[in-house]
Amino acid sequence: MSTLTDSAAWLALKSHQQTMAHAGITQLFEADPQRFANFSLRVDGMLLDYSKNLVNHDSMQLLAQLARERGLGERMRELFRGGKVNATENRAALHTALRGEQPVLVDGVDVMPQVRATLERMQIFSDGVRAGSISGHGGRRYSDVIHIGIGGSNLGPLLATQALAPYAAGGPRVHFVSNIDMAAVQRTLAPLDAAGTLVIVVSKTFSTIETLANARTVRDWLTRAVGDTAGRQFVAITANTQRAVEFGISEENIFPFWDWVGGRYSLWSAVGLPVALACGMPAFRDLLRGAHEMDEHFRNSASEKSMPVLLAMLGIWYNNFFGAATQAILPYDESLALLPAYLQQLDMESSGKRVGTDGADIDCDSGMIIWGAAGTDAQHSFFQLLHQGTRLVPADFIAVCQPHHTGEEHHAILMANFFAQTAALMNGAAIAATAQECFPGNRPSNSLLIDRLTPRSLGLLLALYEHKVFVQNVIWGINPFDQPGVELGKKLATRILPDLDNNAPANGYDDSTNGLIDFYKANRDTRYRERGPQ
Repeated sequence: MSTLTDSAAWLALKSHQQTMAHAGITQLFEADPQRFANFSLRVDGMLLDYSKNLVNHDSMQLLAQLARERGLGERMRELFRGGKVNATENRAALHTALRGEQPVLVDGVDVMPQVRATLERMQIFSDGVRAGSISGHGGRRYSDVIHIGIGGSNLGPLLATQALAPYAAGGPRVHFVSNIDMAAVQRTLAPLDAAGTLVIVVSKTFSTIETLANARTVRDWLTRAVGDTAGRQFVAITANTQRAVEFGISEENIFPFWDWVGGRYSLWSAVGLPVALACGMPAFRDLLRGAHEMDEHFRNSASEKSMPVLLAMLGIWYNNFFGAATQAILPYDESLALLPAYLQQLDMESSGKRVGTDGADIDCDSGMIIWGAAGTDAQHSFFQLLHQGTRLVPADFIAVCQPHHTGEEHHAILMANFFAQTAALMNGAAIAATAQECFPGNRPSNSLLIDRLTPRSLGLLLALYEHKVFVQNVIWGINPFDQPGVELGKKLATRILPDLDNNAPANGYDDSTNGLIDFYKANRDTRYRERGPQ
């Protein structure tokens, strides 16, 4: 295969962009009275309107042709059948199997029996906690759960439990600790009753330094309150059972974390246990069901009618042919306020690479900078740049038609802003004679409308973006399932940590790092300097 930027479809798109760069989105609507119908798609209660983009039918056909030239169909089949699509780690990436039904073979072994067995264990455990038959010290009913993880094993369940809060009746309160900053742990522990607190520790290797430091601190807190039985109030989700047992967690309280599940795709595994505890296992199964429905749509739809492929190729269009470096994610629903952060990790950790699966540098820009915040708050912070700034920033607007609350007036105001912002970005305005008050318009956006935010529709939404990221990385020839850049900083931190355990001048690093360490040592708590680390 020729390099990406020398391919026929790429060169055709490059030529086509020169035409579309001078197009106006409003003029595209004038030329096509059916543009909304022709550039929108519905999947299971979710509507994607991509008509407010700098594309026409030729654009979409050329983008679909690029996807075909890059072998998207075969890569999709390899993903779903358990092929080792994580080439650098020689592993499958089977987050789709976690919510699937059909047999999936990894090295000749069907993984589905163990997936189903884990779901059954989650059912029994979450039902027991919610009913009070599984309890804390002295038979105390669990009123609170602390989930300790980092990265995807924190963001996924955190987003889901917040988004699905209306379904949480009858379950314990769930708290999340990920930051190694002691202030986060102390703030979480302060109001809790230790005897009624269950602790979940998530680490695939059970060696993640931040997670284990936080877990030890919580274990010490529990031990002071309930004594040597503290370990019974711990659950581990890990691939390293031995280390979890050595930590003091009973083997019957250890759930599997398979090596073919990446952290940022782990919500669908036992890592999603907080969702089952807070909302009940039926809600968690509905979350899986929605994601599976999006999997099936992705597998069985032509590129031109595939929602993940459409979003992915529009991202390619703006990133690689218009030079857009960022994309905004704008949920107009407070329940989805964490969605930008979740997608930031999903996309940037997957796509932020410069070397392809063939070991050579890729010959184009890869991942965009993903950012955003919930509307309408975001309108009063950075929307000024979206409307009048000099940079092109494509945006995804996401809203829910039927809220769980009863504030009809509030929701009408929220939705009026949702509709107004995408219209204003597209149409612009010349509202006064001064240049400062002119809005150029022609700013592209997608609109995603969901009928109601349920466990099932949340599963649809998250799986949609998972597959979007996968498609983009197929185009770039990148492995989206590893994260070597994350490991680099961790290794260096492990090397630096022992050098903080004394008051001697730092050496062995670059001049800046030595100077920073010395300043820290000179200015840390005087009690620490006197007694040394404890």
